[in-house]
Amino acid sequence: MPTVKNFDPKVISLLQEKIKRIQTNKGAIYLVGPIKLPVNLQGETVEFKWYCWLNCNEVTEDFERIVAKLSAANLAELQQSSVLVHGDFSNADHALIRFHSICHTGDIFGSKRCDCGYQLKQSMQHIAEHGNGALFYLANHEGRGIGLFSKALAYILQENGFDTVDANLQLGFVDDSRDYSDAIKVLQTLRTKPVTLITNNPRKLDALRKAGLDVEDRVQLWGDVSEYNEKYLKTKIERSGHLNEGEDCCNND
Repeated sequence: MPTVKNFDPKVISLLQEKIKRIQTNKGAIYLVGPIKLPVNLQGETVEFKWYCWLNCNEVTEDFERIVAKLSAANLAELQQSSVLVHGDFSNADHALIRFHSICHTGDIFGSKRCDCGYQLKQSMQHIAEHGNGALFYLANHEGRGIGLFSKALAYILQENGFDTVDANLQLGFVDDSRDYSDAIKVLQTLRTKPVTLITNNPRKLDALRKAGLDVEDRVQLWGDVSEYNEKYLKTKIERSGHLNEGEDCCNND
């Protein structure tokens, strides 16, 4: 492991100003940011502030020790979560938030098998138009928590008649194993005022409320319905309990 003496004191000083430690039951979350991140949204540049966080068993205020471990930890083989913040998120009376689970196929490739890529872009657009908000991009949530390789196996089962719930169950997983506790701790660090959650998923609402957060409203987000994802969306409602009040999300006419 590199020793602290290898670091330029100016480098450590610059980094330390941007690192915050959040205590957890298992160690600490180290939150880095804010970092200016201009984003292209429908042809317009919108400036966000970007944070990223890392879970670590070691709890220390000596951030040089954490930095010294990074090059030996092979973090590129793992995934870290992050959050995009827009406007005066900490102090605004009303703010939108989205807990978005990573979807390699939908977010990156634009897959039509799901609605994830659409929800990601629409959430960012809603937050930008509202003026204040944050999008949490949760990296360990692929396939509702089963990981990318297992998701590929689940897709094979789905192509052979299994729905998304049964595909996960047949591979030995629960329907949904996602955990929001780290994201909630980061949210509580960035904001203490009420939030409005962009979601169709009641489990996300429950997670926030059980943690004692003040959720003042919910905004549902359906769209990009096609022949490729209609069964997927119906399964979300009929088997996973997703909410679609006053809207036929699967009307493809």
